[in-house]
Amino acid sequence: MTSSIDERGGLPQLDGTTLVTDSGLETDLLFHHGVDLPAFAAFVLLRDEPGRQLLQRYYREHLETAAAHGLGCVLETPTWRASADWAAAVGWTREQVVRVNRDAVQLVEDVRATVPGQAGPCLVSGCVGPRADGYVVARRMTVDEARDYHAEQVDVFAETEADLVSLLTATYPEEATGFVRAAQAAGVPSVVSFTVEVDGRLPDGTSVADAVRAVDDATAAGPAYYMVNCAHPRHVRPVLEQHGAWTRRLVGLRANASTRSHAELDNAPELDEGDPGTLAEELLSLRSLVPGLTVLGGCCGTDVRHIDALAAALTRD
Repeated sequence: MTSSIDERGGLPQLDGTTLVTDSGLETDLLFHHGVDLPAFAAFVLLRDEPGRQLLQRYYREHLETAAAHGLGCVLETPTWRASADWAAAVGWTREQVVRVNRDAVQLVEDVRATVPGQAGPCLVSGCVGPRADGYVVARRMTVDEARDYHAEQVDVFAETEADLVSLLTATYPEEATGFVRAAQAAGVPSVVSFTVEVDGRLPDGTSVADAVRAVDDATAAGPAYYMVNCAHPRHVRPVLEQHGAWTRRLVGLRANASTRSHAELDNAPELDEGDPGTLAEELLSLRSLVPGLTVLGGCCGTDVRHIDALAAALTRD
C-alpha cells in the first residue's frame, strides 16, 4: 500500500489545514449534463471513454477551483454506489465492480497528477456508500454484516493510492462501525459521514452525538474523524449548538444546496440549487460553533459554482 500523503499517516486537515471538497456529483451529472444514472450510480460512467472524460472534467474543475483560491482539496471517487448490491442492481458483476473501484481511484489520481499549480494538498478518498438507501433505513445490518459487506470495497481501495476511505451518508451507527472495522483491518484511514434529517437526527432517529460515541466506543476511536453530509447548514446548526466533547471529532461538512427534507428532494422534479454565496456563508458560520471544521464542501444540488463561492469566502474569512 502506497500513498502520497505521508504513507497514509498524516492527514493535513487534522493539523488545521482547510480543504474544500468536490460537490454533488450525481445531481450535477443528472441535471446539468443530462446523464442517465441508474440507481444513482455514477461509477457506470467509467465503462466508456465519453463517461470517463466527463468525470475527468468534473474533478479537474474542482481541483483547479481550489488551486485558484490557494486551497487544497479532498476529492471523493465516483464510487458511492460501487458495492456488491448496487452493482447487481445495475447489472454489473462483483468482478466488474472490483475493477471499477480500482479504476476510479486511478482516474482521480491521473487528474491530480496533470493539474499544475496546486496550492495545497489534494487527497483522494475512496468513497463508500450505504448498502441500502442513503435516506431511509430499510434493512439494518449488524456490525459484523456491515464489516463483511464493506470490506470488499475497502480492501480494493487499500490496494490503491487512495489516501483514505470515506463512508458518506451513513444512516445508522452499526453500519458505520462495520465500515470502520473493515478499514482498520485493511490498514487505511477512515472517515464516517452521517446524514441528518431536518430535525438534526440520523434517519434511524439517533442523534449525531450518540452515533459518534457509539462508533468511537466500538472501534477504539477508529475513524480519523467524522463528517455530516447531505444536509443543509440550517439542519446541522441545532446539532452543533448542543456542543459536547463529541464535536471535537467533527472535522467536515458537505452541505446540500436545498433546505428541503430528503423526502422532498426525492420527489422534486427540478433541482434546487439554492444560492452559492448564501450557502457558503451559512456553512462558514458553523465554524463559530465548531472551530475544528477544516473540510468543507457540497453535496446534493451543488456544483463547482458552490465550491468556488465557498473557496472565495474561506479566503476572505
